Amino acid sequence: MKVLVTGAKGLLGREVCRELGAGGSEVVPVDLDDVDLCEREPTLRLATEARPDAVVHCAAWTDVDACEADPDRAFRVNAVAARNAALAARRVGAKILHVSTDYIFSGREPGAYRETDPVGPLSVYGASKEAGERLVREQTPDHFVLRTAWLYGDSPRCFPATIERLARQYGPGGRPLRVVDDQRGTPTWSRELARQIARLLPTEAFGTYHATAQGDTTWYLFARRIIASLGLACEVEPCTTAEFPRPAPRPANSVLDNLFLRVQGLDVLQPWEGAWEEYVAERTSLP
Repeated sequence: MKVLVTGAKGLLGREVCRELGAGGSEVVPVDLDDVDLCEREPTLRLATEARPDAVVHCAAWTDVDACEADPDRAFRVNAVAARNAALAARRVGAKILHVSTDYIFSGREPGAYRETDPVGPLSVYGASKEAGERLVREQTPDHFVLRTAWLYGDSPRCFPATIERLARQYGPGGRPLRVVDDQRGTPTWSRELARQIARLLPTEAFGTYHATAQGDTTWYLFARRIIASLGLACEVEPCTTAEFPRPAPRPANSVLDNLFLRVQGLDVLQPWEGAWEEYVAERTSLP
């Protein structure tokens, strides 16, 4: 299978390219310096020249607070580019897998969100990603919309890398590291998600899916786990979201239920704790 992967240099895109390549697929990696996916004609031309069997659309603007300050850019990158990628896939008879987010939900419900639950984004980022989902569905029936959450991996900007950096900075006996404890979700390793994408992509089980690791935790508890796993000495204190204000609102509940993957026997994601320990075992320190 020949697969065009957008956002190929990003946190998830790199893992998707590696996983698909290892599985025998011919991968066509695409990033910002290759084509502006926000422009329709260059995107169509890219697909026409590459003639992929599938498109995995990982490209997105994921800086949540920056999206809040620049809605036009957020919708252009997260919605218009998604539409163009889906249109290009349809043009050449390819299927598309579009990566989305927990931020399309309000996070105000108490239980894990299922694929059929109503959306209600609180932020510009969430609204732009929800628009991207709708536009992908409108362009082609041969689509997978894959929502994930709390993604981490080999990036200096992901949560574990940030916690490690701050823990080393504060050190033992320094001021405590304060982390919010009233937001719940599931840390999901980008490599594990790439494996899930590789499992789903060859099928024709089109539709909307949730894909996170199993279980859930809070940012505070995850931070403690990170520090303990890396053998660091830094005091961590819980705080509330209200005590740590950000420009864009965050969902208090980001827990997703992988219902549709599970009932079709397609869910290959393990509990988050096991995936985290595998990730740590590969590295002496995070990026």
